[in-house]
Amino acid sequence: MQADEPLFLFYTSFFGKPVNIAAIPHCALPVRWSVDRRRLSEATAVLFHLPDFREIRDARKYPGQYWVGWSMESRENYPLMADAGFMRNFDITMTHESGSDVWRPYLPSSKWWEAAQSGPRLPKTESAPAVHFQSAAVDRSGRVAFAAELARHIGVDAYGRHNPTRTIEGPDLGRQTKIETIARYRFCLALENSISPDYVTEKIYDPLIAGTVPIYLGAPNVDEFVPANSYINASAFSSPADLASYLHHLIGTPQAYEAYFAWRANPLPECLARRIQGLNASAECRLVALVHQRMRERQSPLSARPSLPFGRVAFLRTKLRRLRKALG
Repeated sequence: MQADEPLFLFYTSFFGKPVNIAAIPHCALPVRWSVDRRRLSEATAVLFHLPDFREIRDARKYPGQYWVGWSMESRENYPLMADAGFMRNFDITMTHESGSDVWRPYLPSSKWWEAAQSGPRLPKTESAPAVHFQSAAVDRSGRVAFAAELARHIGVDAYGRHNPTRTIEGPDLGRQTKIETIARYRFCLALENSISPDYVTEKIYDPLIAGTVPIYLGAPNVDEFVPANSYINASAFSSPADLASYLHHLIGTPQAYEAYFAWRANPLPECLARRIQGLNASAECRLVALVHQRMRERQSPLSARPSLPFGRVAFLRTKLRRLRKALG
């Protein structure tokens, strides 16, 4: 391992696809990136995408290496992330949870917030007041039943692969088309697939930049991630019917509806602004800085031989699984 230019190796795929190291921003400190597992013995830091845990257990840990467990997913969806016995194999965590060694939330950059505050708000031209995008069937938050019950009391147009009632008209340019579609509605259902602290995803940010009011179901501490009075908290209502009644009130009371956009004309809350500022450097570059620091501070002697943290049986089973996959 070269201490002056450490090698950071992505050992696992990212949901079955190779990590795109070309997309990683340039870091001020020296670093080399790789996805070649054959270079495991050279690596200073080895990154494991925790949702792809089936690819992890055949890794040998070499002397001096830092193992990094990273994920943007909720523990509710991947309980192994809450297993202390499993997680103790990693020296560094890099997740959306604020207690991680390297915090990697969905929280957008300061430039994004500037664009969200200064961007135009398009006319609300759709007959249905609310829109909902959902493609994955994962539902540990009760969002499917919630959306279905709400739709019984107020119009909701559903897009995406999961039970759609509308389809995109014209070319679908991905996120750009999604934002343009959301912008035509007064409200957008921002329903997380699970409810967990700090798990605040793009679902609430897409309507904010589109100039639409999010109806949020998810993290209990969502207030730490968005300006006050910028969204409607679904959990504050006794039922979807009660929420629908409030939405009808907002539709009939333009002044009350407009109050949800007052945040656009004001500075971001100081605590939120500080959080955003702390994320100016990419998560990868903050990880590089942390590893450099730990290398400088390391005092304990290095072990002489590589180890199998997950045991020989798991090692052999994972190797066999890779072989079967390679052979088709």
